[in-house]
Amino acid sequence: MDKYTYIANAHGAYIDELYKAYQQDPESVDFGWRKFFEGFDFSTAYNENGHDTAETTAGAPAKSAAAGESDKEVAVRNFIYAYRSRGHLRSKTNPVRERKDRKALLDLKDFGLSEADLDTVFQVGEVIGIGPAKLRDIVAKVQQIYEGPIGYEYMYIRNPEVLTWLQNKIEKEFPAFNPGIEYKKRILSKLNEAVVFENFLHTKFLGQKRFSLEGGETTIPALDAIIDKASDLGAKEVVIGMAHRGRLNVLANIMGKTYEQIFSEFEGTATPDLTMGDGDVKYHMGFSSEVVTPTSGNTVNLKLAPNPSHLEAVNPVVEGFVRAKIDCMYDRDPKQIVPILIHGDAALAGQGIVYEVTQMAKLKGYQTGGTIHFVINNQVGFTTDFEDARSSIYCTDVAKIIDAPVLHVNGDDPEAVVFAVRLATEYRQKFGNDIFIDMVCYRRHGHNEADEPKFTQPHLYNLISKHPNPREVYNKNLIAHGDINVELAQSMDKEFRQMLQDRLDMVKQKPLPYNYQSLEKEWQTLRRSKPEDFNQSPETGIAPDVVERVGKALSTVPQGFKPLKQIEKLLKDRKEMFFESRQLNWAAAELLAYGSLLAEGKTVRLSGQDVQRGTFSHRHAVLRDANTSAPYNSLNHIQDDQRQLEIYNSLLSEYGVLGFEFGYAMANPNALVIWEAQFGDFANGAQVMIDQFVAATESKWQRMNGVVMLLPHGYEGQGPEHSNARPERFLQLAAENNMYVTNITTPANFFHFLRRQLALPFRKPAINMAPKSLLRHPNVVSPVEDFTKGGFREVIGDDYAAAKSVKKVLLCTGKVYLDLVEEQQKNKRKDVAIIRMEQLAPFPKVQLETELSKYKNAKVYWVQEEPENMGGWMYVLRVMRNGVEDVVARKPSASPATGYNKIHGKEQTELIERAFAI
Repeated sequence: MDKYTYIANAHGAYIDELYKAYQQDPESVDFGWRKFFEGFDFSTAYNENGHDTAETTAGAPAKSAAAGESDKEVAVRNFIYAYRSRGHLRSKTNPVRERKDRKALLDLKDFGLSEADLDTVFQVGEVIGIGPAKLRDIVAKVQQIYEGPIGYEYMYIRNPEVLTWLQNKIEKEFPAFNPGIEYKKRILSKLNEAVVFENFLHTKFLGQKRFSLEGGETTIPALDAIIDKASDLGAKEVVIGMAHRGRLNVLANIMGKTYEQIFSEFEGTATPDLTMGDGDVKYHMGFSSEVVTPTSGNTVNLKLAPNPSHLEAVNPVVEGFVRAKIDCMYDRDPKQIVPILIHGDAALAGQGIVYEVTQMAKLKGYQTGGTIHFVINNQVGFTTDFEDARSSIYCTDVAKIIDAPVLHVNGDDPEAVVFAVRLATEYRQKFGNDIFIDMVCYRRHGHNEADEPKFTQPHLYNLISKHPNPREVYNKNLIAHGDINVELAQSMDKEFRQMLQDRLDMVKQKPLPYNYQSLEKEWQTLRRSKPEDFNQSPETGIAPDVVERVGKALSTVPQGFKPLKQIEKLLKDRKEMFFESRQLNWAAAELLAYGSLLAEGKTVRLSGQDVQRGTFSHRHAVLRDANTSAPYNSLNHIQDDQRQLEIYNSLLSEYGVLGFEFGYAMANPNALVIWEAQFGDFANGAQVMIDQFVAATESKWQRMNGVVMLLPHGYEGQGPEHSNARPERFLQLAAENNMYVTNITTPANFFHFLRRQLALPFRKPAINMAPKSLLRHPNVVSPVEDFTKGGFREVIGDDYAAAKSVKKVLLCTGKVYLDLVEEQQKNKRKDVAIIRMEQLAPFPKVQLETELSKYKNAKVYWVQEEPENMGGWMYVLRVMRNGVEDVVARKPSASPATGYNKIHGKEQTELIERAFAI
């Protein structure tokens, strides 16, 4: 079957259409398909011996000769199609060693052909553009195309237009590709720069870690070519995400960061602003610049995203950043901004985040118009051989899940690499889809420069030690082919050596000029936070007429829209809340916050699993017509001059989606960007993103970020997987006023919490332990007046207890307050005050002291639903020290909650009773 996979992989409906067209006019279809259908018709009309399937007379003319000729044509056609499908398995893509035999089955005998057929002329030569041709010429042509320095994987693509376009590029343009002398000099000069940089660092900082690009220097002319081509095709900005391998070289030779800046970072003489944190190592930090492209002279803005050592973690951040720019700066035109993700082969194959981000590629809420994936394929991951690093043949096989083409290319052939990346850029700009370039190269040194690779790959590194670098290989080839003469080569070599000497002598480089983009100017209007900023939240109330307009939008549907019966009741309840009782529940307060921001022209983006309806069927931001399922987004109909609510049900991913939203918020300071977990427990699937980006964004990356995480949390007997959002983990990460951690109990306070994110003169991530049972609790409502004045209340005092008789203060946060206050009032315990900590971090010391000062001699206890080793207790003990007597909590536990509802109820009752008895 393998030789017929091109048929199995083809789109059935497309073949049907072609066959119908062939039946009407055989000349209207491609020659190859014409011969295919001729063979099909023949097989249906004649049996396997070449005889007519209808009974014929003995004297009827034999047709076996024609059948023999037709069979050979079909065999040659099969041969060509097999090369298109499997030729990549024989391509010469490895610069340092022979490729493994992958059983390509591309010999003539595999198709019933032999050397005796080599001088036979076959019409099917037209398929590859050489007309009727001898079999030997057909073989030579397909080998030239498919066994050269580029291996093409694309025949699994199900879009006929894409297939035809790629075949034209591969079979017509690549064989004729021969860049002019000026472009060849450009390639050589970029290789020179790449080699000079590595030589400079190796000489100047012998033994220091730099994660060099040596062996993969062709990355530099490749990126140069992508940026140049993208600019020609309308791109104004390119955003790059990459790990540490070659990052410094990219900063110097693509981004234009001066050697002096890089030198000072190596020497430790750079003076970064450490007032807000500790920074990170030189091969992790981000950078922005503007470059002028060589071909068109266009100015392109370049961004290199900051990244941690956690490989591929930067991918969703880049995609979210690009999407924010598409939405807010480029009029939703993705052709104006291009994301490039640079991968290592081992990380691309091994890291699950790659799959999550790849699945985002065509989703409405996450698509960015296609990503160019560039793999620096060292053939080894740290010390692990590729045979141990993946089960698939290629590290890029994830591309096939979205029908993305893959071009495997030899890193020692810079012109082939340039052709591949230019094709990739054209493809991205034309079709708006992802494409992968797998540049097979090698790593000159170990994982870092102090590492000895011969311990684990002695044979490979013996080969590498004798292998010239890509610049030397290309220079030699240019001279050998007469593309440049010896004098020019010597002249460029002299320039190359002078450049190296200049760098070693620290000759001054002029930094590139830079013009700030509109969103960057918006960031510049903000400032870093000060400790006193956290003593009181800003006013975030809204005008009564805004409440009315949003309420009206939420309680009406357009004429002809048929809601479900339950939604009819919901609309009636909304109307009653906004215009009669004037008491808003949680969902109404949340939607009012979003609507008020949209009316102010701000961006509101909310994504996560099931967010349109809400996990607990409370939000209903998007309604569905009962008959047609057509969506209706109520908040898009508040007033004429408003922003549209961006609310997307996400793919079933935490790590990738949170990273995407973090990237979105990193780009746009005036967007309220929210990720909601289905249950707060599932946030641990995004722990890498929380640790490496969210918590440390200012300290490590010197970047503010206002992303919001809503994590449903609370003990209601739903078991260990649906009770606990692990607040202790966020509180452990809370330091230096780096992020808000809250557990809110009133709808109005949640409203002010959301609006505060954009009202502050700075930006901070905010993590809220979101409610579940409180969404419908009869006492969890707020009067409309609480939305038209005031701001977020970090601490809410007790208005029931008699201050003078209070002997005990119960400090708590979140849902447990409702249980405590019910017990307090049922037993008329005016001697016990209950203070709600709506915000735990940054710790609201001033606000808490104001409340505690009312109860001079009272003992203070911390009460929580969570086990003692979880929740807020260890954090509260750390920040309050001797200010708190003890804790009332569930016993320490390895699991967050019991799986038995009766045990849960018993534990909860005992906990509340103990709080009042202690």
